[in-house]
Amino acid sequence: MIKILSRVVALAVAGAVTLAPVQSAAAAGVENEGADCAVPTLPDAGSLPTNSRLPDPFRKLDGTRITTRSEWRCRREEIKRLAEKFVYGEKPAKPSSVTGTVSRTGITVNVSHNGRSSSFSAGVSLPSGSGPFPAVFVLGGFGADTAAITAAGAAVITYDPYAVGREGTPRSNKQGAFYSVYGSSSSTGLLLAWAWGVSRVIDVIEQSGGAILRADATGVTGCSRFGKGAFVVGAFDQRIALTMPIESGSAGVPIFRGIPGEGAQSLSSAYGEQPWLGDAFGTFTGSPGRLPVDTHEMVAMVAPRGLFIMDNPHITNLGPRSASVAALGGAEVYKALGAGENITYWSDVQDGSHCANRPEWRTPLQQNIQKFLLKTGNAPGAMRISSRASGNLAEWRDWQTPTLGDSGDTTAPSTPGAPAASNVTATGATLTWAASTDQGGSGLAGYDVHREQGATDPRLGQSATNSITLTGLTANTQYQVYVRARDGAGNLSGESPPVTFTTATGGGDTSPPTAPAGLVASGTTATGTTLSWTASTDDTGVAGYDVLRAPGASGGTFAQAGTSATTSYTDTGLTPSTTYRYQVRTRDAAGNASPVSNTAAVTTQPGTSTGTCTAVPTVQTQWATGYVIQPLTITNTGTSTITGWTVTFTLPAGHTLTGSWNGTATASGQTVTIRNAGHNGTLAPGAATTGVGFQATRPNGDTALPSGYTCA
Repeated sequence: MIKILSRVVALAVAGAVTLAPVQSAAAAGVENEGADCAVPTLPDAGSLPTNSRLPDPFRKLDGTRITTRSEWRCRREEIKRLAEKFVYGEKPAKPSSVTGTVSRTGITVNVSHNGRSSSFSAGVSLPSGSGPFPAVFVLGGFGADTAAITAAGAAVITYDPYAVGREGTPRSNKQGAFYSVYGSSSSTGLLLAWAWGVSRVIDVIEQSGGAILRADATGVTGCSRFGKGAFVVGAFDQRIALTMPIESGSAGVPIFRGIPGEGAQSLSSAYGEQPWLGDAFGTFTGSPGRLPVDTHEMVAMVAPRGLFIMDNPHITNLGPRSASVAALGGAEVYKALGAGENITYWSDVQDGSHCANRPEWRTPLQQNIQKFLLKTGNAPGAMRISSRASGNLAEWRDWQTPTLGDSGDTTAPSTPGAPAASNVTATGATLTWAASTDQGGSGLAGYDVHREQGATDPRLGQSATNSITLTGLTANTQYQVYVRARDGAGNLSGESPPVTFTTATGGGDTSPPTAPAGLVASGTTATGTTLSWTASTDDTGVAGYDVLRAPGASGGTFAQAGTSATTSYTDTGLTPSTTYRYQVRTRDAAGNASPVSNTAAVTTQPGTSTGTCTAVPTVQTQWATGYVIQPLTITNTGTSTITGWTVTFTLPAGHTLTGSWNGTATASGQTVTIRNAGHNGTLAPGAATTGVGFQATRPNGDTALPSGYTCA
């Protein structure tokens, strides 16, 4: 149920205008509150008209406009379905089985659906205190001010998007945990795959009991490509209380319709650089006016939850003017819902470096965490739009913001009858109850099913009828469950009498296997190594092993590199002359995970070139004190396949490398060496990789660029 206030808040825009404070909105208890909404048939791509203006976020697919706040729930669902069909691809609902563990240092996730399975993990860094803690997902570990996050009292969840959806893969053969379950030819792009992965981590946190992390107080952030991901994560999971994209650029916050006129990275470039967007978006790269949605409506999908958009007005390639228009357009929905203070857009910054930790953002960042995650503050949102890149919403819309009223129905449905439990298994149960009746005229919309669990009662599911089959329960565990009815106006009934049941133990093994021991590496080459270990034991049998890998001799996060049904595993696609650390854990048939094994470190052998290659840089954007080279195109110019490449170039005096992607970069003085990542080192004759890039700073006014690129 969307929690908003009845009064409308005026939203003004200027260099430093604040918005009148109202109570912050809570995150939803479910991933998608509108899952039960009846959505009309979506239009076909071939029948879409061209509209140079931004679509009206208040106009439903049947042509009428919403007039009450309660209608936003299903209007949001329409926008979501349009965005999936034409922009991102489909985000599947929660799989049939999601299990995992939460510790003070990490989270494991195991997913099974329709006979396919995958696993991945995330790191956890806790602030001081005893918890349980709210947490912020940091995508990719690049550009986020993690020190400010933990200082504010929130944990940091280090989430590796590439473990769920890998860059550097063709659209016809996408890789990662998402595509292991839904197929390598899935039309869903990486951004929504990454969002799906975050949702599955939240599933595991919900099931963990809340002793360490709070599932009802999560945020998400990331910069650049990971800013695109953070934006989509928050838009598509209503359990995220605070969404904080940073400098997301094309395919992120900026309106698609504004990108061509601003000179930002073109839609065709963003679509072709990586499979971030869904396959269906390819037909709109040259005609964004045909899209029935735009990103101001994805901003609106976050409403009324917390949204803090951080942008860089100094880099035109990021589309900051178009991003400000998206924020202003989405803010109109916030305003109509009475939650105008819950959105902040901030591009008024002095430093133009890409993905820098800026002092201007530190205070509002912590205020947003306090407000939406800790519930200890109520600082109002602000529109701090730089005059360097200020968009004008009036130029982009031909619709006006309605005053959304109450539905007129303020009478709650009758209280449902006591639920009865049947078909109770180790992981599920079926509940039925006497139906409620609508008493206010807006119609019965469905039921919310909650578990009684301390201060917050998590929602286990929603149903449009008076029965539900619950899945993903914990074996040998007592559940006390009640039901509430809701009507079309959003009124909630009283709580039904609870039902208490205990899940079965048969097939519901809750004892983890013993940890694997004696992990060693052997046969290490330039691009691979073989691992072996002593078998684990389990009371019901070992189902397999997860092989975890972290970069470098220290630091970095262990992420799943593969699985094995035996006590050995060969890891391939590694980078020459690079150190890796490995651990192994065991899974049993019930999904219980063992502690990790000892750590084994290896350093791969120096690579040997089996062909010739070239490295051609492209200046994506530059400003007075820095620049971005993207793509750095590496092409195999030989007649045989190469299994690794090394690019070397020279930075001008005074220039400093500040970041790189899709390659391992090292600097010695002014000489920079970039070696291939695991997924892009193998190139057939004539093939090229275009995902490599880097950023550097330089003295103000110095226009020199790197030179002397060689590839071997």
